[in-house]
Amino acid sequence: MSTESETATAFWIARPGRGELRQEPLPPLPEGHVQVTSLYSGVSRGTESLVFHGHVPATEYQRMRAPFQVGDFPGPVKYGYASVARVDSGPDELVGRPVFCLHPHQDRYQVPATAVTPLPEDLPPGRAVLAANMETAINGIWDAHIGPGDRVCVIGAGVVGALVAYLAARIPGTRVTLADIQQDRAALAQALGAAFARAEAAPGDQDRVIHVSGQPAGLERALALAGDEGLVLEMSWYGDRTVALPLGEAFHARRLTLRSSQVGRLPPSHAPRWDHRRRLALALELLQDPVLEQLISGESDFTALPRVMPSLAEGAGQVLCHRIRYPAAMSNP
Repeated sequence: MSTESETATAFWIARPGRGELRQEPLPPLPEGHVQVTSLYSGVSRGTESLVFHGHVPATEYQRMRAPFQVGDFPGPVKYGYASVARVDSGPDELVGRPVFCLHPHQDRYQVPATAVTPLPEDLPPGRAVLAANMETAINGIWDAHIGPGDRVCVIGAGVVGALVAYLAARIPGTRVTLADIQQDRAALAQALGAAFARAEAAPGDQDRVIHVSGQPAGLERALALAGDEGLVLEMSWYGDRTVALPLGEAFHARRLTLRSSQVGRLPPSHAPRWDHRRRLALALELLQDPVLEQLISGESDFTALPRVMPSLAEGAGQVLCHRIRYPAAMSNP
């Protein structure tokens, strides 16, 4: 049990659109906890962008809390959920091991030992920052009930959309199209085992259409691509934005189903046998394929995060998952 007086540095959203690094004390390590040194954390363009810009609606303040969030929306708030770290102190079986934790961006921290999941031996720590995104994709696959031979279109070739397409393409007989407005995502789709189409040219008469673009126009397009009795799964979250949809026209005549998917809850079909810990272990196992390294589109030092977060939240450039590198990663790549 540690008795030293130590400090950590964490990234905080001081107010919407502005981040800063703050120091905080680390107390003596409580029984049953681990103290870790961060190696990497991940920033994606979805929920974290909405949080950074203060677009979490007041009705969702409690439901949207991250497991180790400190502060309240819209800020100041310490938020994040994709941390890969090395255990420095705690139970003997964990000390020295790389682990994943749903923790905000911070160079050192303490959590209950049950809150960390050891990485598979063959999984590089730098790729493990995708674990939370892979969990979301797994939940989407479950919610969509994709079966062998289904025609599947995924609209939105961001990190989650790419992972959904990757998983769906590995179901025997499926024909999976990854659609996006950016033509340069074609090579990524091919590497993941899916066909590619521009969103406006994506094939119709689909059994399952999964929308992950974050744009209302993408959801409208998803409804148009679904075949009769087809399922449209909405995985985008719009924060405080209102979305208008064409639910007239042939929506009812074609008997379409529009269903939401949210990673915070396990689908009813899996809830009796699965829990979040089992799902996270599966996500880490599925990340061992080296092709998924292509979803890491950039990397920055932790000290630069207040400067780079505004552009990441805006989606500048070709941002997929942006990886944050901590000093300890240099000795533990």
